[in-house]
Amino acid sequence: MNARPTVRQLAWKCLLRWSQGGIFAETLVARAAAEHQLAPSDRSLLQAIVYDTLRHLSWLDHIRKTLRPGKLEEKMRWLVLMGLCQLFILRQAEHAAVSETVRLAPQRVRGVVNGMLRNAARRRAELEADAEKLPLAVRYSTPSWLVKRWLREFGEADTRAMLEWNSLTPPVYARVNPVNPPAEIPESWEPLPQLPQWYRLHGPLPLDALRTGQVYVTDPSTRYCVQLLAPQPGERVLDACAAPGGKSAAMLAAAGGNLELLATDVEEFRLKPLRENLLRAGGRAVQVAQHDWTRPCPESWCGAFDAVLLDVPCSNSGVLQRRVDARWRLSEEELTRLAALQLQILEQACAAVRPGGRLVYSTCSIDREEDRAVVEAFLTKHKDFSFVEDYLALPHRELADGAYAALLRREK
Repeated sequence: MNARPTVRQLAWKCLLRWSQGGIFAETLVARAAAEHQLAPSDRSLLQAIVYDTLRHLSWLDHIRKTLRPGKLEEKMRWLVLMGLCQLFILRQAEHAAVSETVRLAPQRVRGVVNGMLRNAARRRAELEADAEKLPLAVRYSTPSWLVKRWLREFGEADTRAMLEWNSLTPPVYARVNPVNPPAEIPESWEPLPQLPQWYRLHGPLPLDALRTGQVYVTDPSTRYCVQLLAPQPGERVLDACAAPGGKSAAMLAAAGGNLELLATDVEEFRLKPLRENLLRAGGRAVQVAQHDWTRPCPESWCGAFDAVLLDVPCSNSGVLQRRVDARWRLSEEELTRLAALQLQILEQACAAVRPGGRLVYSTCSIDREEDRAVVEAFLTKHKDFSFVEDYLALPHRELADGAYAALLRREK
């Protein structure tokens, strides 16, 4: 019988599969953990190695090339990167990080891998000091085109601070459901200043509270679009791109559960869990439906809603701390493609707003091309809508995910 794979072996396998493209790191980690029935501590280690290797990929690769210039077989390259992550990012003890990683290498290259990692451990202070002299794109493992784009838009101070923020492991936040609150708040939950009902979680997830809808794990940045929309009790509201339901749940909470809510999504398989999530959140008049908002608004929905939330598909440029591989999937061409798609969705969904009603356009992007530029392009074509206000949340300022939201009003 084959021996049970170690956590580091699984991490190496995940990284190799990720490097081939076509699948998210989050999915790979979840599959490996489920397939091998990992204990929570082992799953945490697996996730940390995979995520932090990708989060710091350019810098770790720079260290690798400093230690041994020239090419390295691709499989061995990822093994070395994984070992460097354990030493420099996770700060694991040398005997564990090096020995357990080297053990995975084939005998023919084991000496090379061992030498590189032992050398890295000896030179750690020197290599870390050298990091501050590197270009921002290498030091903070972010594509150079994106760094240049941020420098133009936000300036050097904000760009550097944002890159530093994105290199950190993200906190886990949760919002308590005021319609169905837990009987007591654990002492380990850290309340967020000026944000009632929001907490930073420490320790294991509150699974029972999640199952019963008492708590929803989500980032504080999700509140901006809901605050701008300001759903009122008794209103008819459309959440056009709703799954998995976090913003719909927040709207229900804001209205005490008293909304006539329609939540739609382009994928039919998401509808059942979406409905379950919203019922747990306290929704009393909730409907879900499948619809592709690149197509016209169904006639029965036209002009039928007091408020519409449109949280469109986007680049995720505001959540690079949390979505570790998103930065490596992005390109300038992709941003342009997304902006065209977002405008198309906005132009179809706006038909659902009644005269005098409200529409909030929302993304988890911080890029102007996907945010204000889309809104401005829409308003030039749709004179029956007017701009009210918008908000851009930069992650390092908010100490949370980045996001954008704009409130538009349809003329009566």
